[in-house]
Amino acid sequence: MQVEKRSIDFIPEQERHGQPGSLFFIWFGANMNVTTIASGVLPVAMGLNLFWSALAIIVGSLVGAIFMASHSAQGPKLGIPQMIQSRAQFGVLGAVLPLLFVMLIYLGFFVSNTLLAAQALESVSPLRATGNIYLIGALCFVVALYGYRLIHRLQKVLSLLSLLVFIAATVLALQLPIPTEQWLPTGFSLSKFLVAVSIAVTWQLSYAPYVADYSRYLPSSTPAVKVFWYSYAGTISGGTWMMILGAILSVGITDFSSNVGSHVAQLFGSGALLLFAFIIYGQVSINVFNLYGAFMSTITVIEPFARLKVTPRVRGVFMLVISLVATALCTISQDDFINFFLNFIFFMSYFLIPWTAINLVDYYCLRKGRYRIDDIFDKDGIYGRINWIACGSFVLAIVLEIPFMNTTLYVGPVANALDGVDLAWIVGLLVPALSYYGLMKRDKRTLEVSELS
Repeated sequence: MQVEKRSIDFIPEQERHGQPGSLFFIWFGANMNVTTIASGVLPVAMGLNLFWSALAIIVGSLVGAIFMASHSAQGPKLGIPQMIQSRAQFGVLGAVLPLLFVMLIYLGFFVSNTLLAAQALESVSPLRATGNIYLIGALCFVVALYGYRLIHRLQKVLSLLSLLVFIAATVLALQLPIPTEQWLPTGFSLSKFLVAVSIAVTWQLSYAPYVADYSRYLPSSTPAVKVFWYSYAGTISGGTWMMILGAILSVGITDFSSNVGSHVAQLFGSGALLLFAFIIYGQVSINVFNLYGAFMSTITVIEPFARLKVTPRVRGVFMLVISLVATALCTISQDDFINFFLNFIFFMSYFLIPWTAINLVDYYCLRKGRYRIDDIFDKDGIYGRINWIACGSFVLAIVLEIPFMNTTLYVGPVANALDGVDLAWIVGLLVPALSYYGLMKRDKRTLEVSELS
């Protein structure tokens, strides 16, 4: 198998291949890991019982996946990675603004995934904790280096294996001693429920910055509706299942959050060793998304300032540097992983939601999918160097979100007045969508559309 030749450039039609059905396996498999299970612990950790936790997870996933799948549908039409397409909204140089935040998100997820995998390995590996982190980082580097085709193959295998493993895990989890009242609609808290919904929304939105990276190789004639529904179905089925499983296990197993991977493996008794291997496989697979996305984002940031021909060697060097930085960050210990993870989820939402609102409004409402691909790579093209309307709408949304925020690090005055209800995600969705759409409609440049080149 060859190292992937393409990076942020347009995929010519003669190199397009595959069927939209493969996207189901990509996004189903992407959710079938202990990090998704750990995210399901959060609603319970905040004080919701299993009934309200499961309902919040389902509602949030159904809503968040709409945005995620809408980004995925852009891939075959445009044939370029997701974040470089942001240049059409923010400008060729202005796109660096959301890219910097997205790169932090990639690194944050890499740290979360690797720490969970290293925790799980501790009880069976002869290596120390740091050695386990290095081992996982090396595996991620190799898979991410080979790129698109290998990722698709790994995710398909992971999806099929996950069905068997997690059906068994779910059966075992339901046999745990769980109090009956956990499944009753009692003890409702609106503020906690809305926070739990926003966690599930953000989980699905976290795929938005790179979801089109995995659909861009499909033939341009691929129906957008099929790309949408296969992506939507895959991420909903995998994500909802794993998050609810995590909620159940956090109630049924004492101190479950202290070592999520190890507790999942130990459900299988004498078969735990095989489960450890499966857990590592799943964590490596999902971490590859983060390295691959970080590589794409790094090239997108550098490309306007220095023309790069991304040969396999150049790709390898960049990927190695990113892997080393990400792995080094993992060695910074976290005393309270769940607290760290909860704040990280909220951090993502405050920046991801304004970006996704601007991107989707531009694609579906303003330009209706018609872009000049050559100009996306040209600082002097029709999209300009910096689109101050997009950048201003993005920053304005983040500033206006602050009073509505509710995290363990900071609670805004509005959230405090509403008994902890976090409405920042609604502000982050409506403000940039309305301001960007309204101001850009007055800008004559948005009237200039062209067929995909």
